[in-house]
Amino acid sequence: MNKTNKKTIISAIGIFLLLLISLVSINSLKNNVKENTNNMEATVLSISDGLVTLQDKDNVIYTFNIDDIDVPLGTNIAIEYTGLLDKNKDIQDGKIVSYTTMKSETDENGIPSEWLDNGVFSNYYILAYDKLKKMSLDDKIGQLFLVRYPEFNQIEDLKKYKFGGFVFFERDFKNKTEQEVKDMIKKLQNNSNIPLLTAVDEEGGNVVRVSSNPNLAPKKFPSSSELYNSGGLDAIKNDTIEKSKILSNLGLNLNLAPVVDVTTSRDDYMYDRALQQDTKTTSDFAKTVIEASKNTGVSYTLKHFPGYGNNTDTHSGASTDSRSIEDIRKNDLPPFKSGIDVGAESILVSHNTVTSIDKDNPASLSTSIHNILRSELGFTGIIITDDLDMGAVSTIDDAVTKAILAGNDLIITTDYEKDIAKVRDAVSKGTISTNQIDKLAFKVIAWKYYKGMLFETK
Repeated sequence: MNKTNKKTIISAIGIFLLLLISLVSINSLKNNVKENTNNMEATVLSISDGLVTLQDKDNVIYTFNIDDIDVPLGTNIAIEYTGLLDKNKDIQDGKIVSYTTMKSETDENGIPSEWLDNGVFSNYYILAYDKLKKMSLDDKIGQLFLVRYPEFNQIEDLKKYKFGGFVFFERDFKNKTEQEVKDMIKKLQNNSNIPLLTAVDEEGGNVVRVSSNPNLAPKKFPSSSELYNSGGLDAIKNDTIEKSKILSNLGLNLNLAPVVDVTTSRDDYMYDRALQQDTKTTSDFAKTVIEASKNTGVSYTLKHFPGYGNNTDTHSGASTDSRSIEDIRKNDLPPFKSGIDVGAESILVSHNTVTSIDKDNPASLSTSIHNILRSELGFTGIIITDDLDMGAVSTIDDAVTKAILAGNDLIITTDYEKDIAKVRDAVSKGTISTNQIDKLAFKVIAWKYYKGMLFETK
C-alpha cells in the first residue's frame, strides 16, 4: 500500500469517527433534554401576561412562564415542563413546553377527583357536594366570607350577601345579657339558608370579646401565659373546655384562637398574646388546645401562620419578617404541625411579609406560604386570612382576588360589600373560575357538616 492510499484510509476512518462521535453527542443531548422535562396534571387557576397559575392534586400552587395558552379557567391540563419545581418560588424557573387538556374525572358521586383527599372533613364530602349542587353562584361566593358583624342592617345584608359567617367583637356583646346574645345569634341563624359560622377572638388576657362582659362570663379569661405559669398544660386544657362551654351556650361555634406564635422577648408585639415559651412547649400547647376543643361544639383556629416572630403590628401598616426560612421551619412551624397532627380544622394566616419565602407579598396573599402549609405540613382544613381591612393589606389592589388565588378558603373582611363585589366581578371577567368558587364553597360546606351545623343525611 502506497503512502497516498494509506493517508486516504486514515482520513476516512477519522471522518467516520468524527461523524460517530457527533451522532452519539446529538442523541445524548436529546436524551438529556428529555430527562430534564417533567410532567404534571393540574387545574388552571389564572392566566395573565405570559404566566399561567396551576393547582395540582395536592392543592399546591405553581406559576409558570408560557408563550401561549388558550384554555378556560378551571380546565384540567397535563403539562410538560423544564427544570425542577420549587414550591417556595413565586414563578418557576422552568417553562411549560407543551400542554394538553384533560377531561375532568369524577368519583361515583360526581365529585371532581381533584377535590378529593383524605382530609379532616373527607367523610362529609358527599353531603357537601349534594348541598353545593343546590346552591346559586351568589350562595357559593357568600360562603367564602367571614365578615365583621355590622352595626346596622345585619339581617338585610345577610339575606343579600349570604355570608358564610360573622366575626363578633367586644362592642357586639357590650352590656348585653346572656339571653340577648343568644337571641341575636339565633335571629341571624334563622335568617340564613345555610347555618352560619359565628366567630370570636377569645384568646384570653388582652384579647377577650365575650368575657369582657361580666353578664356573659364570671371573669375575663386569663392569657395563655398566665394559665401555663399557674398550672401548666392541665390549666390550658381546663380553660379550653370552660371557654368552649360558655361560647357554645351563647351560640358561638368558632374561636379564632389560640395564638401559637413562638415569642420569648417582651419587646415583641405578639408577646403579651402568646404563650411566651419555647418551640417545644408552644407545640405542646397547640396540641392540648386542639385536643381539648374536640366535641365541645366550638372549633379553634391556630394563628398566625407561619409564625409572627418579632414583627410589628399589621393592623396599622405593613410588617416585614427578615428571618431565614430555616429559622422559621425550626422555630415557628412545629406548633402548627403539632396542632395539625391532632385534627386542627382551621389556621389563620398573618399579613407579615416573610422575605425568605416571598418578598413581594404578605403571607395572606402568598402562594408560597400556602404551599408550605398544604405540602410541607399536610394541612387539609380551612385556611383563613386575617382581616383584609387591616393596614398591612388594605391598600393592595384586588387583595381579595389575590387571597383566593393564593390558596385561602375563607376570607375575613370588614368591608364585605366591596370585597364580595370584587369577587363577583372577578368571576364575571374570568379572573377567578366558577370551578374555583365551587371548590372552596364545597370545602367550607364540608366543614359545616363536620362541625354538626348541617344535619341532612344521604
